[in-house]
Amino acid sequence: MKNIFTLSVSLFALIAGSPLAAQDEEREDTTEPEIVVTGQGLEPALSNIVYSTVTLEREEIVSSGSGRIDDVLSNVAGFQQFRRSDSRSSNPSAQGVTLRALGGNATSRALVLLDGVPISDPFFGYIPLSSIAPETLSSVRITRGGGSGPFGAGALAGTIELESAGPDTLGPVAASFLINDRAETEASAAIAQNLGSGFAVLSGRWDRGQGFFTTPDGQRVPATARAAFDSWQIGLRGVAPLSEDVELQTRVSIFDDRRTLRFDGADSSSEGQDASVRIVGRGEWEFDALAYVQARNFSNVVISSTRFVRVLDQRNTPSTGLGGKIEVRPPIAEGHDVRIGADYRRSDGELQEEAYSAFTGALRERRRAGGTNSNLGLFVEDDWSIGPIVVTGGLRADYTRIQDGFFRAVDANAVLVSEAVASNRSDWALSWRAGASYYATRRLDIRAAAYTGTRLPTLNELYRPFVVFPVVTEANAALENERLQGLEIGINWQPVNEVVLSLTAFDNEVKNAIANVTIEPNLRQRQNLPAIDAQGIEAALAVRAGQFSFDASLAYTDAVIAGEGASLALNGIRPPQTPRIAGSATMSWQPADGWRFAGTLRHVGAQFEDDQETDRLAPATTIDLFAKAPLAGRFSIIARAENVFDEEIVTRNSSGAIDLGRPRTVWLGLRIGI
Repeated sequence: MKNIFTLSVSLFALIAGSPLAAQDEEREDTTEPEIVVTGQGLEPALSNIVYSTVTLEREEIVSSGSGRIDDVLSNVAGFQQFRRSDSRSSNPSAQGVTLRALGGNATSRALVLLDGVPISDPFFGYIPLSSIAPETLSSVRITRGGGSGPFGAGALAGTIELESAGPDTLGPVAASFLINDRAETEASAAIAQNLGSGFAVLSGRWDRGQGFFTTPDGQRVPATARAAFDSWQIGLRGVAPLSEDVELQTRVSIFDDRRTLRFDGADSSSEGQDASVRIVGRGEWEFDALAYVQARNFSNVVISSTRFVRVLDQRNTPSTGLGGKIEVRPPIAEGHDVRIGADYRRSDGELQEEAYSAFTGALRERRRAGGTNSNLGLFVEDDWSIGPIVVTGGLRADYTRIQDGFFRAVDANAVLVSEAVASNRSDWALSWRAGASYYATRRLDIRAAAYTGTRLPTLNELYRPFVVFPVVTEANAALENERLQGLEIGINWQPVNEVVLSLTAFDNEVKNAIANVTIEPNLRQRQNLPAIDAQGIEAALAVRAGQFSFDASLAYTDAVIAGEGASLALNGIRPPQTPRIAGSATMSWQPADGWRFAGTLRHVGAQFEDDQETDRLAPATTIDLFAKAPLAGRFSIIARAENVFDEEIVTRNSSGAIDLGRPRTVWLGLRIGI
């Protein structure tokens, strides 16, 4: 891990000391053109207008009721976490995100990028949501549907692109401090400094609190604990020009997240150290090259829900992720935007855990499990503009390899209990996407697209069993890659300048969908389902009228499992953790510079806990509020409220054992320049 930081510090030193980062006054007497760095990647592909794409601007990002990125993303129709819990009161390993209600899975079916770098956990595939500080972002772009561009093998359900803000947005200093009615605190700060023609941003955030009781009053016992949380993150980012049209971008970040769930001693931790280097060229031959490395770890203690003692200590799950990509945009022909490239991702990790007797507390077993997954992708895409028509097509080939997989358990005396060594295997997968957009009139755009996609099972799904006491879920080293095929048709209509309406109808199918399948009342196993079919409609409405704005988003999805053979009993049922309807609406008012008032109504329909459709999660409707009032200079007062009417949000229902989501929470604080 120290090598990551040594490398990053050296790169920042090169940026600060480079003659290319000379002071502006030293360049004023020359005839050289002004060098401008952006800190961004290449311009978004024109194909974005063909697919179902939503962009969240900075004002929306920093005006949520909770101040957390998962809350921000929940305003987009189709976005879903595995569970309804937010990133303070869920187990970190359950923070998988997906789009289009393609079935609940703790592994992400959507690709999440931060400045072009995948950020999912190498072992589990979850997204470390608490490590993302919304106030450091400039924009978020969500593209729904299978992807075939860079890192497209992870974009089974779509792509979420997070872009960092620079000094122009943050100013020299940006900070905030808030405290809520449970005496929990949220503190963040960013220092952004122009360095010659480049810049550097140092940022950090610390969230801590006693949390709330996720257990209802009637089910609490002496061992019941609040969902306490304590997480922090520090990031350093630098950008410098290498030439007139080539810039270097570097990033290093560390985070640590600790939580307690349900019972005293049921503690989890998630930590990471990430570094990346990116070179972006904006000349005649545009290119985007990056490399990254991740060092992550996870731990979790499972407490018996009947005897309230430790039964499992997942004490250590170290993992490493590394990868990179090269994308080139050659000037081949007028009207064509061609992208050619390759990417590579490699993940390795090992579970280290001990199981204990719930009756004596004695050690029963020591378990180890892990392996290595890798993916090499080759891709080409072309956007062709023909007057009012844009036609796009992309092809991607992925070579996936699963190797060195194993599971081993020994008893307290080191006597072998069980051992399994998985066979190494590899495969080639071909995926594609194509579509067209037609500007029928100045105010009406019609689009249609079709696509396929693939996702490699994670090390967690292949080799790591887990327990949510008393239910045991077994891993499955024989899992096959998930495959998606889908199509969609949509319109963007602007009847008047102040109103934009978007409608998309889609039909997606995930073959070999990985799910936790019930075998016995307290036993499940990860298995490939024949398919999950999801058809639905996504709608968005944006209205701008002077000082007022209104943004609404709605998703209706009819998703079912297509079962056969061993899973025939599941045929026709709705996938677990999948609502039929979800939506949000935000009204905001900015009466003057620096002032902002906003309210968000959010609804999530009923869901089922598992594949038996016996434990139901009732629908929930919540209202969040946000207010910002300037004081003096760059100082403002911030007030926020989550779940204003204290709606009961059921996040887990295991045969009547309930977990609840965030209750009413009121925040008050001070903000500088954000």
